[in-house]
Amino acid sequence: MSVELAYVLINPYTISKSRTGGVLGRIIAWTQLDLVGARMFGPSRELVEKYAELVEADPGLGRDEAVILSRYVRRAYAPASDGRRRRVLMLVFAGEGAAERIRQVAGNVRYNTESARTVRDIYGDFIMDEKGEVVYVEPAIMVGESPVAAEKGLKLWASYSDRDGGMIEDTVDLPAGEPVEKTLVLIKPDNFREPSVRPGSIIDIFSGSGLRIICAKIHRMSVAEAMQFYAPVHDVLKKKLRQEVKERAVRCVREEFGIRIGEDTAVRLADVLTPVYAQWQFNEIVRFMTGIWPADCPDEMRSEPGRERCLALVYAGKSAVSVIRDILGPTDPKTARPGSVRRQFGRDVMVNAAHASDSPASAEREMKIIRVDEDNIRPLVEEVYGPLDQYPG
Repeated sequence: MSVELAYVLINPYTISKSRTGGVLGRIIAWTQLDLVGARMFGPSRELVEKYAELVEADPGLGRDEAVILSRYVRRAYAPASDGRRRRVLMLVFAGEGAAERIRQVAGNVRYNTESARTVRDIYGDFIMDEKGEVVYVEPAIMVGESPVAAEKGLKLWASYSDRDGGMIEDTVDLPAGEPVEKTLVLIKPDNFREPSVRPGSIIDIFSGSGLRIICAKIHRMSVAEAMQFYAPVHDVLKKKLRQEVKERAVRCVREEFGIRIGEDTAVRLADVLTPVYAQWQFNEIVRFMTGIWPADCPDEMRSEPGRERCLALVYAGKSAVSVIRDILGPTDPKTARPGSVRRQFGRDVMVNAAHASDSPASAEREMKIIRVDEDNIRPLVEEVYGPLDQYPG
């Protein structure tokens, strides 16, 4: 079976209108491809021009469409006159016939308004005047229209990924010169077990915050990272679980042995069992995020990428931490308010759809642990196509 890569670039206008989740969800569900890479770009004029040239030469496009789209890229992707950058989100998908599947789901620039069966049908605009002249075009996304074009586009963007991608804090969508708060969101592994709209639907709910996504990464958390990331939870578990352990111990002794124990004995049992149970629960969290039970992972393998993947997103804006936490809801989905992420998509305190930092300090700590702005697009592309030439200059 032949496996190939294909890309989707979510356009600045689509991102600014908070349509990222809708686009992502539809692409995953409709193509059934694996989402293997994500990175936010603030493309330089150099990258914009090179990509526009690729689009114009794409053999999968008709001449008129190629000219229309290349002009669009030059206009919509370039930095603003004050130098601030526009956000372009690159998504990389893998699977058999990936480029063709992406092309079909993307749809044509001259979309069919009656069907709404493609991303561009739903989110794009193509307006002509009475003379048939194009007066406005917004294609929503950009893709490689053939396997060859997809490969060329991937190689180009990967070669600029380190320089033009990562944490895009100088975006036109944020107030210039004003400090903004950042927070980390992890769309957890349970949302990627099978291709569905779930990841996109969760992002759609967060879109109601009015905050801006300024960084994105597909991350496979290692055992070492998971243990460090969730270390603060360890002591919390001991305190949180103590009463539950005591009550269950009393009940178990009564049911198994027919003995009613006193408070002192119950407290001693809780003293012994709570650390053991808390450690077990902590190990379950690590396994959920990595796919690996910590005790089964040799020390030399603990820093290796895990078997599970999550989508890491950094949101920026006023009071980002508290705004996102409110939309997410409490740890237990059963106590979350209707409409919150965890109420709609969570199952229990562990399988609860997403994680969000609980303070600005936690956000900084967590972003460092998973290296959220690390370039993993170039390594992904080089793994498939071989070493790339460094970007010019």
